Amino acid sequence: MKLSFRWYGNDDKVTLENIKQIPNMQGIVTAIYDVPVGEVWLESKIIELKNTVEEKGMYISAIESVPVHEDIKMGKDSRDVYIDNYIETLKNLAKHDIKLVCYNFMPVFDWTRSELNFVNPDNSTSLIFNEDVVRMMDPKELNLPGWDSSYTKEQMVDLIDFYRGLTHEQLWDNLSYFLNRVIPVAETLELKMAIHPDDPPFDIFGIPRIITKFEDLDKFINLYDSHYNGITLCTGSLGCVNTNDVVKMINYFGKEKNRIHFAHIRNVKNYGKTSFNEVAHPSNYGDIDMFEVMSAYLSYNFDGPYRPDHGRMIWGETGRPGYGLYDRALGCTYLEGLKEAITKEKK
Repeated sequence: MKLSFRWYGNDDKVTLENIKQIPNMQGIVTAIYDVPVGEVWLESKIIELKNTVEEKGMYISAIESVPVHEDIKMGKDSRDVYIDNYIETLKNLAKHDIKLVCYNFMPVFDWTRSELNFVNPDNSTSLIFNEDVVRMMDPKELNLPGWDSSYTKEQMVDLIDFYRGLTHEQLWDNLSYFLNRVIPVAETLELKMAIHPDDPPFDIFGIPRIITKFEDLDKFINLYDSHYNGITLCTGSLGCVNTNDVVKMINYFGKEKNRIHFAHIRNVKNYGKTSFNEVAHPSNYGDIDMFEVMSAYLSYNFDGPYRPDHGRMIWGETGRPGYGLYDRALGCTYLEGLKEAITKEKK
């Protein structure tokens, strides 16, 4: 398991110098953020990004992400143009030895939360999802950090209306079409594609979501049966529904199928059926047993990158919600400590 950290480029308040000082830090998870969704990532930009990271003594362990254009998800006639561009981007990344891409197939919205600065009893703040609050939200008025902000309000209304008329099976068909175009190229490039589960893993605002549970992941890996058609296993996204057994998923999709290429590891505390709080990483703070998660990965010597996903804001830090330095750094040291203990115990 290779410890990695998400970095949002030169505009990120968390610097590469900060990240490098985290014990055992190896990889940077990043992307090119100033290219419109659907356009090709130029080699010059990839080289610049790679050099910036490597000058600080680290390497790009994963690209998160190369976004999938909405026309591909909707199955529009124009999707082939955007898939061609996507393939060209993958080729450009592979030319410079970047061989892992995380992406998602969530309609319109990426991750969704009801509050970005929920105040916890210890005065830290965190991201939460309160189903009662979300039920009263107007999705056409939402704009959360990290979302594609290139759409006008009118375009957003049209997108939402379109997806509300799309069935789950139609969305599966559109994903299958995308995979059948992209994965054969990924195989020739020896580049691993790793889909991120929907966050949260259930339909919201009347819009279908399809990567939500064990059965969905099993269906997904069989849409195109290739080692290069893999998964980003996010314990936080999947674990915010109590019926999802993330350790079972790691054992099956990782140990048995070897299709987990990237691991996001964080804890959540669930309330009711679909409400949750993104809490501190240690097991006792939430509903996910981090010892069992790390043990499952180490049982088959998972050698891909992993990162402590979202963190709280602590010690007066401000910045991008979920992506401050301090709490994620604490998550790193906690997970590395578990890794060392489990590894030595095995020996």
